[in-house]
Amino acid sequence: MIRVLIADDQDLVRLGLRALVESEDDLTLAGEASDGLRAVELARRERPDVVLMDIRMPGIDGIEATRRIVADSDLTGTRVVVLTTFELDEYVFEALRHGASGFLTKDTRPAELLRAIRLVAEGEALLSPSVTRRVVREFATRPSRVLRPHPRLDTLTDRERQVVGLVGEGLNNEEIAARLVVSPATARTHVSRAMGKLGARDRAQLVVFAYQSGLVSG
Repeated sequence: MIRVLIADDQDLVRLGLRALVESEDDLTLAGEASDGLRAVELARRERPDVVLMDIRMPGIDGIEATRRIVADSDLTGTRVVVLTTFELDEYVFEALRHGASGFLTKDTRPAELLRAIRLVAEGEALLSPSVTRRVVREFATRPSRVLRPHPRLDTLTDRERQVVGLVGEGLNNEEIAARLVVSPATARTHVSRAMGKLGARDRAQLVVFAYQSGLVSG
């Protein structure tokens, strides 16, 4: 059973998300919050598998709430999916940088939202890859961008660096395998080892590391 926490300051949005979650046999509602502080409080108490987190909320916003949840050592199994009204929201990159596993727009179809919840609960990330890639590229490659190489970047092999760069471009394991002419299993192993060395929570965070370290040109 996948436990889902809903955080949004709009009653109708929460109502719709709750009805969707409760309509599925493998999902259950872990709680609802109408502000960021309450979202963090409930996450710490209920330890949900997935948090659907609105960005703009009173108290503390969804970005700060995400940061606090991800930073909590008791919540390592909790994944945050950010909900936003617009695809190119300048806050989305910040949410990814602070550990969100991906994002969805609020007009996402119900079936796609349900699929996203299940994917994230299984440890997958970087939902809607093409859109996420655009957002990261937009805000990680601004003229004012300052590279901040990961402190453990030197622990990667040349091939692992290459793989991290390809993850940063939004490629999945099969696409990386085709690009490097290796098996998908080998590509998956390289990604896994790179994530371990860099301490990446998931592929979304690996994308952020790739851009910040200059492994993707944009």
